[in-house]
Amino acid sequence: TLKTAGMLGIPTLIQEQNSYAGVTNKLLAKRAAKICVAYEGMDRFFPQEKIIMTGNPVRQGLLKQVSHEEAVKAFNLNPEKKVVLILGGSLGARTINNTIIANLSLIKENPEIQFIWQTGKIYYQQVIGEVKRVGDITNLYVNDFIKDMATAYAAADLVISRAGAGSISEFCMLHKPVILVPSPNVAEDHQTKNALALVKKDAAIYVKDVEAHEKLLPEAMKVITDDDKLKQLSLNIAKLALPDAAEIIAKEVLKLIKK
Repeated sequence: TLKTAGMLGIPTLIQEQNSYAGVTNKLLAKRAAKICVAYEGMDRFFPQEKIIMTGNPVRQGLLKQVSHEEAVKAFNLNPEKKVVLILGGSLGARTINNTIIANLSLIKENPEIQFIWQTGKIYYQQVIGEVKRVGDITNLYVNDFIKDMATAYAAADLVISRAGAGSISEFCMLHKPVILVPSPNVAEDHQTKNALALVKKDAAIYVKDVEAHEKLLPEAMKVITDDDKLKQLSLNIAKLALPDAAEIIAKEVLKLIKK
């Protein structure tokens, strides 16, 4: 444990991924030598002299070079039309998935906008049944899990997602315009705080979970057709990217080892 490490004189580093520190990390901070963070203003939780702004490590496979045209074609969609990528996580995000299910007719009625939808395993069979019921939605690609996320991101002009710290770091790294729908079912509502940290810099759009059914798809369709807004969101979220997080954290660990 960290307490034992401290008693033995072993230096310790912790990383806080979110914009709002969790209870455990706030307790561990008292004994940690260094605290790596991904958001500004974390000195309201931790001693300033221990904080290092590193960002969160991001999967390097996401950075492979895939052209937008090639990526869109990989999902059997038209590269001349805009694409919204809907992410429900590996298991699925109930509100996001139920919102899209309820608006399948709206998607079908707007063929100039295309959608790639990762439903998560729990919701996949339900979604396929609903898609078949609506019938012939040519502007929609559905799968339970997208293994090649680099290609999915390359295809996307706009992303709809929960607001987990890891996902947000990916959006920053890839400069992706995003609509965040924070999960309300997380400790200390940290996803909402993550989302608002971006919103205050005009780097993302925020839709409350309880308002998603009414607002999410109309907002997505408005933003995806507004090139100026997409460009603004992309430029602003790019400013928040910290691309060398893993290397910086590793170097800090090595510094502590050598002391």
